[in-house]
Amino acid sequence: MWRIGHCRHWISLHTCTTSLNRDHFLIRNAIEEEPENQPATKPYQKGTTSRRFPACVERRYLQLPSEGCGCRSVKAICSGHILRGRNIWIFCCLVLLVLGVISLNSRYLTDTVQRMDLPVASTEPPRHFVNVDDTLNFGARPAVQTRTSWRAPIIWEGMFDPKVFDQKHIQENSTVALTVFAVGRYLDAYIKTFLTSAEQHFMLGLPVTYYVFTDLPDKVPNITVAPQRSLRVMQVSKHNRWQDISMMRMKTISEVIELELRHHFRYVFCFDVDQEFKGRFGSEALGDSVALLHAHYYKAEEPAFTYDRNVKSKAFMKTGDYYYHAAIFGGTWENVKHLVDACYLNIMVDKMHDVEALWHDESHLNKYFWIHKPSKLLSPEYCWDESIGDKSDIHVFRLVWAPKHYDTLRTK
Repeated sequence: MWRIGHCRHWISLHTCTTSLNRDHFLIRNAIEEEPENQPATKPYQKGTTSRRFPACVERRYLQLPSEGCGCRSVKAICSGHILRGRNIWIFCCLVLLVLGVISLNSRYLTDTVQRMDLPVASTEPPRHFVNVDDTLNFGARPAVQTRTSWRAPIIWEGMFDPKVFDQKHIQENSTVALTVFAVGRYLDAYIKTFLTSAEQHFMLGLPVTYYVFTDLPDKVPNITVAPQRSLRVMQVSKHNRWQDISMMRMKTISEVIELELRHHFRYVFCFDVDQEFKGRFGSEALGDSVALLHAHYYKAEEPAFTYDRNVKSKAFMKTGDYYYHAAIFGGTWENVKHLVDACYLNIMVDKMHDVEALWHDESHLNKYFWIHKPSKLLSPEYCWDESIGDKSDIHVFRLVWAPKHYDTLRTK
């Protein structure tokens, strides 16, 4: 509408200009047609122009007296058109003035409409995506370290609200696969206690599948599991040495992640079987890359850590951050697969050079976490050795070491 209005004003202005040009043409003709015997007109003394005009023009336009003017043929034309020209000129000025006012007003109205289309600032605080780890209370446990130098949380009792974490992961449809190896005599000694205690404390409220890897699948006990939870038994070969069983699990975990877990589970947690759940081991432990502080070294200084100091091994470490326990590690399936692939590759490189790391897969795991910092650390509450005398920092026993019978359980 604004453009149409401008077009109309332009047409009116063009009409006025055309009329003025026509008047000028008629006046010019009147001058040229002045009779030769007409007395010369005197120049206008008081005006702003020195041009000589017919008396009729001077009389109408310059308001001179009419005596002596013999231009009767153009008298009516001159007087009428000049008057009309003055009126049109005044009218055009008014039109231009009106157009200017309308233009300014239109611009104001346009700006006003555009501002009305902009969103109105809300008085409510902005809503952002909430990372549930942001709810952790790092000051709740002043006697222990609750955060690493790279700002990863170290989970202790009192730092988190279990309901907040559980609700968040239920909303996100978090799913967990637990892998555990029970080969040889370890199956009879530990698997039943491990699975039944896990059903009482591990990731309650979330879909969980236990993947039991064993060389004796028919001997895995049947246990009752809650809705949305299941048990899968996977057969594996038995190695001659327990060290090989421990190290080769990295390859097996990688294969099952690639073939199955990646299609059904967001998180993967890997456990040693010789442990028993005693308290909540819940969704607060879930994260992108999760490592466990070793119960015997979480207070120790770095020189006391039992890293592999053999420079020939791929697990060699001169220094590090913490000493991690390979009894538990986890995270998203992508990160767990990256971890086990890296550890398996380094184990095989060592084998090619006839080298074996000091603490086997645990040494390689510590090297991996030194290079690839975990995003979350679990305190020793999540895997405690009850033989340790000082328990002052441990407010909850979530998982404890089962009695070790290495002399009867391990294959030489």
